[in-house]
Amino acid sequence: MNEVINTIKTRRSVRIYREEQIKEEELQLILEAGLWAPSGHNAQPWHITVIQDRKLIEHMSHVATQDMAQSTLQWVARMGRSGRNLFYNAPTVLIVSGKKEEDTMLSSVVDCSAAIQNILLAAESLDIGSCWIGLIRFFFAHEMEVEKLQLPAGYKPLYAVCLGYKARTNGRGPERKNGTVSYIR
Repeated sequence: MNEVINTIKTRRSVRIYREEQIKEEELQLILEAGLWAPSGHNAQPWHITVIQDRKLIEHMSHVATQDMAQSTLQWVARMGRSGRNLFYNAPTVLIVSGKKEEDTMLSSVVDCSAAIQNILLAAESLDIGSCWIGLIRFFFAHEMEVEKLQLPAGYKPLYAVCLGYKARTNGRGPERKNGTVSYIR
């Protein structure tokens, strides 16, 4: 099978990581893959913040899960009260931010999502676990906390990605749903 197709089909969200930090060379390859994502009008509206400071990662998790515990969505509230680390104790967390400017916000979220997908696939190709974290939005809701991320002016944080060596091999993913493709020929 084609290597790219195989990587796409075998990638899974990893939620159990080894403690050791990923190698710098691997991190740079993963980041480079993210930066080569397609973007509308080649705007490249992303900024990636690499966090490997365990105290900051734990703090971000704590702030987010405190708010999650108060959510009216029961599954979110349960996760917030579970006591689990939002980043599953991954040694590296990436914050992907997009430009706020009006002309790029039309596709900034989509463009940054494409960068994240490249990051996830690059990580898998290097046998590094990853997980896309959308619930980080609970941390991003605190302007004073977001300042700790030292984002460049004009950027808004959108998502987080956990990275780390897998503590165990992921099993096969769930079957894909039927009836999700239509043809007009």
